[in-house]
Amino acid sequence: MKKILLIAMMFLIAEHALTQSKKSNYQKMQTTAHYTFTISDEVTRQKVTFKNRYGIKLSGDLYLPKNAGNQNLPALAISGPFGAVKEQSSGLYAYQMAERGFAALAFDPSYTGESGGEPRAVASPDINTEDFSSAVDFLGIQKNIDRNKIGIIGICGFAGFALNATAIDKRVKAVATTSMYDMSRVMSKGYNDATTPEQRTKLLEQLGEQRWKDAEAGTFAAGARLNAEKLQGNEPQFVKEYFDYYRTPRGFHERSLNSAGAWNATNALSFMNMPILSYIKEIAPRPMLLIAGENAHSRYFSEDAFKAASEPKELMIIPNTVHVDLYDRMDKIPFWKLDMFFKEHLK
Repeated sequence: MKKILLIAMMFLIAEHALTQSKKSNYQKMQTTAHYTFTISDEVTRQKVTFKNRYGIKLSGDLYLPKNAGNQNLPALAISGPFGAVKEQSSGLYAYQMAERGFAALAFDPSYTGESGGEPRAVASPDINTEDFSSAVDFLGIQKNIDRNKIGIIGICGFAGFALNATAIDKRVKAVATTSMYDMSRVMSKGYNDATTPEQRTKLLEQLGEQRWKDAEAGTFAAGARLNAEKLQGNEPQFVKEYFDYYRTPRGFHERSLNSAGAWNATNALSFMNMPILSYIKEIAPRPMLLIAGENAHSRYFSEDAFKAASEPKELMIIPNTVHVDLYDRMDKIPFWKLDMFFKEHLK
């Protein structure tokens, strides 16, 4: 009960700040190189690049508390959602954590946003896991960062990659996720694991046929657009919620696949036989915090990951909250909890 009351109190305090910032956020969106949020003069933002183990150059924004001085800071690598860019949710998270005293790196994954990689608009369970570790590489060689105090935050589809990266990369001391998706699970088994063996076989046959077409054309065809220009009105509720973030001034960004593009048509192939949470127990004894909305269509991913993981672990369900609320709603995202979690475990 005390935890619920505390959550409610913090949400009410944040709600006023959110209301005051909406107008400036909308104006910010009108420029070509816009961010979907504004930052205070308490934080600095610097463009950075670094390469992953596959030689792909990644683009990131490094947020630092302005008053940090010469102290060695704890650091966080942050990415997501799946198909988003650093000017959206991951940048907001990085900014908020920098205000709380962390060095925070929001980055575009390989093949998307301002990061390199060809062909464009493709994802990989291996390479996107590696993206997190390469972000840890970058943070750990900065003179003002303590390499023994590095954590990860993954949002939506990159929450699954964050857990996978933490399991394999013992340099990561703590991991937190919000609105988690396990992309390998949802692509190979469908929502709520509803895909039948027959449907899976048919999908793989279709992907194989698409490969013939791509090979003959010498290029990679785009798949279905991720968010339509307009809604018809009969879409599932979670599709409407995605539209409300990615296709409106609230969260639109021209480089975001979710706002204005599509993954390539064969993108699902590499996920079909590559379950990314097979080794989730190996995150222990390092701590894990999973945050999900009470009414999120994706809630079961966090709950199942929590059941599969070993202690220490914590599952936090935010009342009256849907999946995309944890992208940007300052009255919903428990930054106070993320602050407490990482300050306790990155010390």
